[in-house]
Amino acid sequence: MSNGLCKLYLKPRKEESLLRFHPWIFSGAVASASGRAEDGDLVEVYDAGGRFMGTGHYQAGSITVRILSFRPATIDHSFWMERLGAAYGVRRALGLCADDNDTFRLVYGEGDMLPGLIVDVYGSMAVVQAHSVGMHRSRMAVAAALKETLGDGLRCVYYKSEGTLPPRMASSGENAFLLGEAPEEAIAVEKGLRFHVDWQKGQKTGFFVDQRENRALLEGYARGRQVLNMFCYTGGFSVYAMRGDAAAVHSVDSSARAVGLTERNVELNFPGDARHRAFAADAFEFLGGMPGGYDLIALDPPAFAKRREVLRNALLGYRKLNALAMEKIAAGGILFTFSCSQVVSRNDFRLAIFSAAAQTGRHVRILHQLTQPADHPVSIYHPEGEYLKGLVVLVE
Repeated sequence: MSNGLCKLYLKPRKEESLLRFHPWIFSGAVASASGRAEDGDLVEVYDAGGRFMGTGHYQAGSITVRILSFRPATIDHSFWMERLGAAYGVRRALGLCADDNDTFRLVYGEGDMLPGLIVDVYGSMAVVQAHSVGMHRSRMAVAAALKETLGDGLRCVYYKSEGTLPPRMASSGENAFLLGEAPEEAIAVEKGLRFHVDWQKGQKTGFFVDQRENRALLEGYARGRQVLNMFCYTGGFSVYAMRGDAAAVHSVDSSARAVGLTERNVELNFPGDARHRAFAADAFEFLGGMPGGYDLIALDPPAFAKRREVLRNALLGYRKLNALAMEKIAAGGILFTFSCSQVVSRNDFRLAIFSAAAQTGRHVRILHQLTQPADHPVSIYHPEGEYLKGLVVLVE
């Protein structure tokens, strides 16, 4: 090809994962290059025999190339429009773009064939997050294609990648608006409920859109129950429980800022409702010291393990946390428990919950096995995209 892109040549047999459409090329698979590639450059990848394998973003590190196309392609405005248009079409087919729901993940990296890119939509705002230097360098092209794809319904695009880019890129990954200006207030609508979104200082892009269907499931169990929402963050499970006619809802988070945001969201949907109370406290201390009485508990902690090296300690943490909840929950209580750690497998997590149950000696039955929603699609060729796993158990 004569497009001027650097060409990377793989070692023999290292193309096999690409033939199975896995979009990552690790540094140890590369034998040579036709030139020098800089972080974020587009490169072409060839097997040891010179056969074209794909075009993607180069980045020095363990994952050297993230493949954007397994066929010869020009990565231009038409490319971004095609990929974003396809992603938007899926979300529309799922019924997520509606008057009672304007909050969804529009792009989920490899699951939407755009590795390194996350886009969450909150009403008229889109929040873009780059997890690769290539996507960082493409941010203005992404913003332009987003505006054309979403039309007049999109008023602003916020870029939030300071914490997701390599440390060497920290100075250039400054959070800023790529399009439009800050709204006076960002209100997300999810299944008819409204939430303040802390898109500037909140975790991830400001709201955990991946728990939408699981929150709705909890709502169906909430009637007449005493509900405890641990690691409440924005209070999603709390607000759904209140709409589900819970008798009382208590929200706990170690962050006073998160507790404040939960209280604002409860007030936004249920002004003056005395059923809700919020506490800024350590989860393990709160669970260890609380009296019995709660008969519906949600445990949605932050990732205990972001690297495989700390997996063992993470599993011990999940076991301890869940054992505390199972010890204190009322007989016949329902426990919603989750892990968002990618390195924790579904079997690892289930074993941790089994161990917690065995430690307490209580009779525990699985009612539901949960995962991330359909706007977080997992490519069959990239199983690493499955990160959220959960269980709903009945504790007797």
